[in-house]
Amino acid sequence: MKYAVAIEIGNEAQAYGVVVPDLPGVFSAGDTLEEALANVEEAILMGLEGYMERGQAFPEPTDLAHLMVSRDGKSTTKKFPSKSWIWFVVDVDPSKITAKAIRVNITLPEPLLKSIDAYADRHGESRSGFLARAAQSALSH
Repeated sequence: MKYAVAIEIGNEAQAYGVVVPDLPGVFSAGDTLEEALANVEEAILMGLEGYMERGQAFPEPTDLAHLMVSRDGKSTTKKFPSKSWIWFVVDVDPSKITAKAIRVNITLPEPLLKSIDAYADRHGESRSGFLARAAQSALSH
């Protein structure tokens, strides 16, 4: 899953701060931009684990362009003024969630398996990640 993140630029005295608008309460920081991005991936996975434990579907990622600007070209929110925040997209694999993973064998029709793999590949997911997310979504409805 690819979540947009807003990063507040750091300096020698202040770390880079990172928030995930699609996951309220999920945030991270790092002394460097690279460290901040690595830390936010872990924070996203922990946030998604909370949704899983509550039996809720993972929030669908919002389109980056929608988060960055409104139709009139102005900042969508005062929380992320363009001069102090930059945007990135972080690709996380929900199958990495820290809950114990259990290997299972399943049988699927070959055309369905090919469709699953193609979809997962187009969206930057693993087969396991896609199936876990699809199952989580179905169970939460």
